[in-house]
Amino acid sequence: MHRIELKVNGISVHHDVGDNQRLIDFLRDDLRLTGTKEGCSIGECGACTVIVDGKAVCSCLLLAAQCDGAEVVTVEALRHDKIGQRLQTAFVRHGGVQCGFCTPGVLMSAKALLDSTPQPTNAQIHDALEGNLCRCTGYAPIIKSIKAVLKPA
Repeated sequence: MHRIELKVNGISVHHDVGDNQRLIDFLRDDLRLTGTKEGCSIGECGACTVIVDGKAVCSCLLLAAQCDGAEVVTVEALRHDKIGQRLQTAFVRHGGVQCGFCTPGVLMSAKALLDSTPQPTNAQIHDALEGNLCRCTGYAPIIKSIKAVLKPA
């Protein structure tokens, strides 16, 4: 067991985690933050994407102990964030949400992009989404949703 200290969605957390406990399991099982979804478990689908220290990462590939001292942001935090709120609204308005399984990961990838690059190019949007698989939308509504956030509120 390891004692870790980190910030999750702006809240300081002190917790014991197992040696092999993945970040996704820590978030879902220990902290009950179930918005992060597990898809493939091998970092290929992006459903489990969260933001760690400003970067979008697959939480299924990261051990919780590796996040000691880190700042982790999950999809649950978007409701308290201006960009997050705008992304969620745009995804609903422009059809970026269909079955919804990939949506938390896609939102987190988009949030990380917009935090680092407020006016991304089309290529930057595509690059940011390359690790997120969506079987429903064909990506056009997702990209349209992200672009809608770039316009003044």
